[in-house]
Amino acid sequence: MIPLPAPWLAWVLPPLLLIGSNVLMTFAWYGHLKRPHWSLGLAIVASWGIAFFEYCLAVPANRIGFGTYTAQQLKVMQEVITMAVFAAFAVWFLKEQLTWNYLAAAICLVAAVVFIFLPVQK
Repeated sequence: MIPLPAPWLAWVLPPLLLIGSNVLMTFAWYGHLKRPHWSLGLAIVASWGIAFFEYCLAVPANRIGFGTYTAQQLKVMQEVITMAVFAAFAVWFLKEQLTWNYLAAAICLVAAVVFIFLPVQK
């Protein structure tokens, strides 16, 4: 477990770090689409370079969060953050429009969050 100066940081840091990691990973995976003139090799190397910094946020997010959150909670949280970050990225960077089915998928993910954070009856 990573020692933190305040216990509440174990609740706050994981989502914040996951947001940052997802912003970086979205650019790593999809940012090169705006650069069709790049060779495939250049796109891969650029993506790997960005992904390194994404991992520098994602790994601590999960290490800090595990124990405060379960692994399943961290994963569902990460998926919801991914969808939210990608939605903003698609509209802002790729100039795509969000459609009704994207909203429906987002609602399903919110339902997943509700279910994963419900207390477990033993």
